[in-house]
Amino acid sequence: MAGNALYDVGLRLRAAELHDMGRGRASIAALLGIPEETVRKWLDIYRSAGIEVLAMMGKKHAAYSFETKLAAVRAVVDEGMTKPEAMAKFGIASPSSLKKWLKAYREEGPEALRPKPKGRPKGSGSPTKEMTREQELERRVRKLEAENAYLKKSIALKAEKRSRTERKRLS
Repeated sequence: MAGNALYDVGLRLRAAELHDMGRGRASIAALLGIPEETVRKWLDIYRSAGIEVLAMMGKKHAAYSFETKLAAVRAVVDEGMTKPEAMAKFGIASPSSLKKWLKAYREEGPEALRPKPKGRPKGSGSPTKEMTREQELERRVRKLEAENAYLKKSIALKAEKRSRTERKRLS
């Protein structure tokens, strides 16, 4: 299996169990028939957030407050804490979330970690204002001129194609 393959919870729990028995990543990957990188990610989550989070992977996405995000990022950037340590301390389930926050923080600062409003912004889309009769007619003329130009171009292309076909046939 490659890419973003989803594995069942039993496989993830078995990987954690094998880890607790002293097995390494390569050994676990070989035994379970999955990529070593996948095992590495699972074990990072298991060590940092616990068995519950490992079991819940893929079920739901946790929402973290601005303060939690900021504290975790500052712990890594300013205090030199490792990512797995920060994940464990702040209860962050996904390493990709922490990576995304770190990138945003480094590029745009703390404000980049604030929650973004969902959905379409209010007032989007221009309100239709009443057009005068003259404006309506001008709009209609422009539309008809564009349509006319399109049809002329289409007729010219068809005629050119016909003439090429005739020339080929006569040759």
